[in-house]
Amino acid sequence: MGNLSLVGWAMPAKTTVEIREPLLDAARVVASEEQTSLRALIEEGLELALEKRRDPKPFALRKATFKGKGVQEGIREGDWQSIRGMIYEGRGD
Repeated sequence: MGNLSLVGWAMPAKTTVEIREPLLDAARVVASEEQTSLRALIEEGLELALEKRRDPKPFALRKATFKGKGVQEGIREGDWQSIRGMIYEGRGD
């Protein structure tokens, strides 16, 4: 999509959109409190939504390490059948 900036366009376009009443009411309150227009608030929201979609944050797998000294004594790493047996020991079949 590129680095398209919508700020500063000289020719506004008129359009009609349907907005849920509670959301519109909340936007009117914020616009009034901030002494700005509903239009400016809507434009700001659209620009933020578009920017978020243009530059999505890449997925980063969080580090998930644990303290300790590895596999417990008596367990062979990769011996999943024995490990499973120990997990479910005394818990039925």
